[in-house]
Amino acid sequence: GSWPVAARRWGCATAAFLLLLLTVQAAQKADLSSDATAATINHSLTLLQRLQELLQNGNGSDSVLRVRTAASDEARVFHTHQLLLSLQSEVFESLLRNQSVVTLHEPPETAALFEKFIRYLYCGGVSILLHQAIPMHQLASKYRVWGLQRGVADYMRTHLASESSQGHVVGWYHYAVRIGDAALQESCLQFLAWNLSAVLGSAEWGSVSVELLLLLLERSDLVLHSELELYTAVEGWLGRRQPEDPVAERVLRAIRYPMIAPSQLFRLQAQSAVLARHYGAVQDLLFQAFQFHAASPLHFAKYFDVNCSMFLPRNYLAPSWGSQWVINNPARDDRSTSFQTQLGPSSHDASKRVTWNVLFSPRWLPVSLRPVYSDSVSGAVQPVRIEDGRPRLVITPAMSSPDFAGVSFQKTVLVGVRQQGRVLVKHAYSFHQSSDEAADFLAHADLQKRTSEYLIDNSLHLHIIIKPVYHSLIKVKK
Repeated sequence: GSWPVAARRWGCATAAFLLLLLTVQAAQKADLSSDATAATINHSLTLLQRLQELLQNGNGSDSVLRVRTAASDEARVFHTHQLLLSLQSEVFESLLRNQSVVTLHEPPETAALFEKFIRYLYCGGVSILLHQAIPMHQLASKYRVWGLQRGVADYMRTHLASESSQGHVVGWYHYAVRIGDAALQESCLQFLAWNLSAVLGSAEWGSVSVELLLLLLERSDLVLHSELELYTAVEGWLGRRQPEDPVAERVLRAIRYPMIAPSQLFRLQAQSAVLARHYGAVQDLLFQAFQFHAASPLHFAKYFDVNCSMFLPRNYLAPSWGSQWVINNPARDDRSTSFQTQLGPSSHDASKRVTWNVLFSPRWLPVSLRPVYSDSVSGAVQPVRIEDGRPRLVITPAMSSPDFAGVSFQKTVLVGVRQQGRVLVKHAYSFHQSSDEAADFLAHADLQKRTSEYLIDNSLHLHIIIKPVYHSLIKVKK
């Protein structure tokens, strides 16, 4: 009969503690606003240190947590304080309501971080490493410590670029799928798509699930050297994972064979063991790819639907598809450059080149912000601030040609950034098919700041990619 009374007292104590804290904060604000000589005396760090000592020494402990793992007969014991645990976790509040000793069963990876987790409940802060993110998020979710859960998820989204020996983004993606965190899932997927070449050569490529691999293969925004590089990586994945034949065939049919040159396709047919094993499943695609390279694109488009993903280039970094452009001191003045690309992915167009002119302006003013003359102030020009302008990139062909018939050019600009010591793609801007510029290009970039995340050593690192797309001019015959 005495325990419910004690429980109510704890509840009252918790409410009283919070009310007192709010009252003190309000009083401090009132004091400061009424007297210009007022100052805040802040000993919160000392308070946090005392709370940590409270946990470390177990002084005044009224509850005990025993953490057990299946791998060990011994339990780790934590002498804790119900008030502090209950303030942070509704699960602990419930567990400790009718008992003072609680046994918790944890897998080894979360048990190893349990002391850090409890320390967070006492002082509101914790330091974690890449490999600790998932188990810490699991603890925060299990015990419903929502602030910590959000904090770890934010840590994961901002540390995708961190370098680790085994890689971590693939594992974080799979974890995000399991827990249903759509935002983390999309962040991981976009990072993998834009930095795929780095992932293909890493240890984590082998841990990619079938579902993730198929999701990546259907994307046209993959950034990598060439389609052949992707095929080689997929071949290695199939060799290691040895999936069932239907899965392997789905994966192989997602490769865009028309984007691979005929000489390389012949070599794959002769040398690839994976292709030999599953040749029957992709024979039609290979035959179609050879037809695509042999015929005029206009003639090919009479008989095949070229408006599908199989004939759409991805973001290839090979020189025939675009060019790098490093702009030093990009906030200074307008710049221009030019480069050449292959007219199209078909071998019929292999010898044809398109020259592109590129103009970069760091402070281009939209029409609505350009100076105008005012009648009221004797023709004075309205003042315009430099910061009103925004960066602009215009990409135009230097010529026109009958060869352009049936071809449109999609343009993509990748912006390289340095994150945790690595140069990676964090921003990609795609142009509307009928436009020479991207409307939102670097819209939120501050190129005036040397510390801008868009700059590397005060330079803007761009990679411009031209994606020629063929169109069916005549309706496809059924």
